[in-house]
Amino acid sequence: MNLEKKITEIKSRPNLEFGSIFNRSIELFKKIWVQGFIALLLTFLTILPFYIILYIPMIATGITDPYALEHDELPPMVTVAMGILSPIVIIGVSTFSLAINAAFLRICRQKDEEKDGIDDYFYFFREGRIGKVFILALYIMGVALLGMLACGVGLFYVIVPLSLLPAFLAFSNELSAFGMVKASFILGNKNWLIIFLLVLVAGIVAELGLLLCCVGIFFTAMFSKVPAYFMYKDGVGFEEDTYLN
Repeated sequence: MNLEKKITEIKSRPNLEFGSIFNRSIELFKKIWVQGFIALLLTFLTILPFYIILYIPMIATGITDPYALEHDELPPMVTVAMGILSPIVIIGVSTFSLAINAAFLRICRQKDEEKDGIDDYFYFFREGRIGKVFILALYIMGVALLGMLACGVGLFYVIVPLSLLPAFLAFSNELSAFGMVKASFILGNKNWLIIFLLVLVAGIVAELGLLLCCVGIFFTAMFSKVPAYFMYKDGVGFEEDTYLN
């Protein structure tokens, strides 16, 4: 399905329903909370090296000159080096997190439709797919930056279409990165309030794990990602022949 057909399909479908999506998200999460925990753990493990890279200048300075870090301010060279590395780290973290998030949504569909198959958390790291994920991550950062430049109000608005992008990556991989962004804005604009409320409420529910000695958050955090699967399913729909593409 090309972009034009995708947009036509989005416009022709009924508006999203909060109650239906939220209730189904809870029922599905009961089946895939273990996969959610694994996805969260893999996200931490894959982005950890980027944070280590960010602190390499500080670590190197501490080894070569331990007294340099005793002051309240970092040495100028360390500050400059960390400033140069920061964009690389942000892009790397965004790319890897997006890839695993999209793979988790594919697993959500697999469990929802009760299809056999392995839980493929690294689907987007193979066969050259990571390149498109990287480009999409750049778009996400660009859109978020534009939102912040609009006195913060713009960021409040773009939260909705940005929350849909992992689902478009997971299920509309035939589209270009720009096509995914455009389609997500169309679906987001059509159902902005419903999607915003779902993102907000799902985020609050995901944080309930903090009540279980804080450890529970690792098992509930990924619930916030599940509604995006049903938003796409109801708002765009699937093509059966694209299930394993």
